[in-house]
Amino acid sequence: MSITQHPSQAPTTSTLPLRTAWLVLAVVFLADIMDLIDSSVANLAGPSIRADLGGGQVTVQWVLSAYTAAFALGLVTSGRLGDLLGRRRLFLLGMTGFTLASLACGLAPNVVFLIVARTVQGLCGSVMIPQGLALMKVVFPPQHLRKALMPIGPLMGLATVAGPILAGWLLHLDLFGSQWRSIFLINVPFGIIAAALAWRVLPRSGGEDPTARLDLTGVGLLTAASALLIIPLIQGRDLGWPAWTYVMMAAAVVLLALFVVSERHSKHPVIAPSLFRKRSFVVGLMLVAGFYASLSAFVLVINLLLQLGMRWTPLQTGLTLIPWALGTAVAVLLAGAVLAEKLGRASLHLGLSIAVIGLLALWWSITHWGTDITAWKLTPALLLTGFGSGLVFIPLVDFILGDATTEEVGTGAGMLNAVQQFAGAIGVAALGTVFFARVGHPSVHSYLAAAELVFGIAAGLNFLTLLLVGLLPRHAQQAHGQA
Repeated sequence: MSITQHPSQAPTTSTLPLRTAWLVLAVVFLADIMDLIDSSVANLAGPSIRADLGGGQVTVQWVLSAYTAAFALGLVTSGRLGDLLGRRRLFLLGMTGFTLASLACGLAPNVVFLIVARTVQGLCGSVMIPQGLALMKVVFPPQHLRKALMPIGPLMGLATVAGPILAGWLLHLDLFGSQWRSIFLINVPFGIIAAALAWRVLPRSGGEDPTARLDLTGVGLLTAASALLIIPLIQGRDLGWPAWTYVMMAAAVVLLALFVVSERHSKHPVIAPSLFRKRSFVVGLMLVAGFYASLSAFVLVINLLLQLGMRWTPLQTGLTLIPWALGTAVAVLLAGAVLAEKLGRASLHLGLSIAVIGLLALWWSITHWGTDITAWKLTPALLLTGFGSGLVFIPLVDFILGDATTEEVGTGAGMLNAVQQFAGAIGVAALGTVFFARVGHPSVHSYLAAAELVFGIAAGLNFLTLLLVGLLPRHAQQAHGQA
């Protein structure tokens, strides 16, 4: 995320054959899939983890947010460290650490151990992901780079919805009596395969910038500000919102302001400043933040409602979410094949509008049927919500990366991933807190009321995001002068 390059320092294209470059792409995408699924898979397994290891309601939020927050925070420095220490070396280190941390999660004896292992897993994920994106810039000629990066949008969307469904099946199968632990242990064989393939195909030279430096002031300010925001949001409600939680959140705002000032005067800024002079990039990241905060909260709350409130099994819950996943998959294909290019920003208007309608339909379904709710009664609302979300993924990537130069596209893709993860962590922390505060003394009716509230807030957040779409150019191509 933090690679700043100038035209004179742009990495030269690798001499690797194009066939090998596509193998590098396969390794990078495998790493991305492992990361994205792991950031969402614990949503469905949260109640099972809590039942097995104990802990309060905040346990579920920490198991989810420890990974996504650590991932987002680690991205601040890992791109720059790739310049300093070597991208191939850091990718292999990150993949190995991610695999070992997954094993540790699967063997966790208690909640504290699991949260620490999830944090390490997120940090290791943040080390490998930006290295992969930077290596793609090196191994692909410029005329093939955008084509290679195009699947990022569908990948982010489908992996996000596949996680909970995969978790449901694994929990149902209970492989070797592993219960929830299999959702983490399954990473181990895939991690070994990915590391072996990476060792074989990744180039020895990854386009490192020998002039790169690590801006410790900027990194420290941004990391501290993020931590000061996440911790009270997750822990505050459980402790009754003591004064220190408000002090931490106020301090986070101050440190973010200091970070902005520091970036303007830094010779080696954490984030490439040229990207923030591009309207489509800035607005696009704002859209990602609102959209993924809402999406992550929705995934968390629907799982908590069905499992803790309605007492459905993980398999029942996973099967109930199939219409949502199906709607997303169909919409992603439509957007990629036709809508994103033909409609431009109108595809975002359409997708977010349908997502708002779907969330309101979900709110109405729960209000109307209450304890008589069934998977079939939820199907229309979930299908609409998924379809609307699916229309958003691809055009968002088009706008964010559409006007990025070859030197900026890796940094831009890394920031896209970082904002997605951090927004997800904030969504889980903030709306998860709202949900549990509304539940109060647990009962099926309190869970239903809490879900209604969060789905209404999520619909409102998507509506506010929808209002920002008008700030984008009509088509992504306009960002770089092709329309």
